[in-house]
Amino acid sequence: MARTGPQRYPGASTAYWYGSKYPGSAMESNVVVWHTTEGTSLPSYDGGSSAPNFTAKPDFAAKRLVWYQHFDFDVSSRALVNRSGGVETNTLNVVQVEIVGTCDPATHKKWGGTPHLYTPDLPDWAIRDLAEFAKWAHEQHGIPLTSGVTFKAYPSSYGNSSVRMSNTAWSNYRGHCGHQHVPENDHGDPGLLPMAAILARAAGKTTPPPEDDVSLTSAQAKQLSDIAAKVNTIVDSRRIAPWQYKGTNEPQDAYAYLRGTKNQVDALNKKVDALKSVDLTDEQITKLADKVAAAPGLADAIAEKVAQKIADRLAE
Repeated sequence: MARTGPQRYPGASTAYWYGSKYPGSAMESNVVVWHTTEGTSLPSYDGGSSAPNFTAKPDFAAKRLVWYQHFDFDVSSRALVNRSGGVETNTLNVVQVEIVGTCDPATHKKWGGTPHLYTPDLPDWAIRDLAEFAKWAHEQHGIPLTSGVTFKAYPSSYGNSSVRMSNTAWSNYRGHCGHQHVPENDHGDPGLLPMAAILARAAGKTTPPPEDDVSLTSAQAKQLSDIAAKVNTIVDSRRIAPWQYKGTNEPQDAYAYLRGTKNQVDALNKKVDALKSVDLTDEQITKLADKVAAAPGLADAIAEKVAQKIADRLAE
């Protein structure tokens, strides 16, 4: 059967290519089957004997997916069980993608602080890159940007669940589905994959979320940190007697007001701490240092102004 369209996904590495060892069957793919590897590294796939067409591995530092291709797009891969006497699975016009990560909430909890992808809660950059693949598969191979199945959360998706297709439904299926939907298989991955969000993004029907309102350089982050520390010192040192607010009969604790402001500053300080890990080149650091040196009293001046504003408010 002829293989129409480009067979290699742009940018995908072929460092782990198994197409020569396991030639597979040529076909015209019209279904994408999604999997999760249930690990945090690129699997060996037993030397390719159980490999998909593609593996998408997260690069958390760069906030992107790194793609590996193991077989041509329109060549059968080997990540599905195909029982004798039943329906075809791997060879029934399906291209298969493994996402390095987990769909299992127990595994997600066990991995704790280890960076990993958890399919029910994918970061936006992972959804973006999965959508890019779906868009390319649609534009270059005509795979519909649709999914006529329900992605069920693991572990209820495991085994012969309500979302597993019949042989007939599988034979007639087109679009995107998961390992949990394929007959003759019992795996429940990729769990609650946000398929609707991925396909909507691929179709250009959604706008990526805005960047964080706070976007600071390392120098600016340090300035804010210094300001926060200064305000904290001022707030802690100014304990003002109880007062009445604009003629009401309820005495208000001025220090409580200051303390509330301090808590807000503390919250900002935490954001600042999170921004301190930004990597800069030596040239960028030098330029920023020059700018900071030009205004050495900036942090103190702003802190004093903030403190004065608080005092003015209390005097009303």
